[in-house]
Amino acid sequence: MEGNKVRYSDAELEEFKGIILGKIENAERDLELLKEQFANDKNNGTDDTAPTFKSFEEGSATMSKEANAQLAARQEKFIRDLKNALLRIENKTYGICRVTGKLIEAERLKLVPHATLSMEAKMKQ
Repeated sequence: MEGNKVRYSDAELEEFKGIILGKIENAERDLELLKEQFANDKNNGTDDTAPTFKSFEEGSATMSKEANAQLAARQEKFIRDLKNALLRIENKTYGICRVTGKLIEAERLKLVPHATLSMEAKMKQ
């Protein structure tokens, strides 16, 4: 069916839009949680009450903050990619592989709605 089509129908694009909007909502919520953890570790100012092994704890806290910062950066990129997918829906170019020019399989887009490559193009990478 998708082999002959040049683009997805408006109804199909609306379905994908709903999926993407739901993913954006979840991703923004997750990002907010990550940012809260990064900005305020909610330790209620008890950092200096247990000086034993403090240097180990500081190292662990720093690694944890770095990991959160990396997760937040990945989440921001994911949100940006999803919003770009919404723009492609508005332009009616959503679901078209940027390498082959063919339609990306609907099943793939439902799982990875920000995909810009078909499996064929992805395998060639």
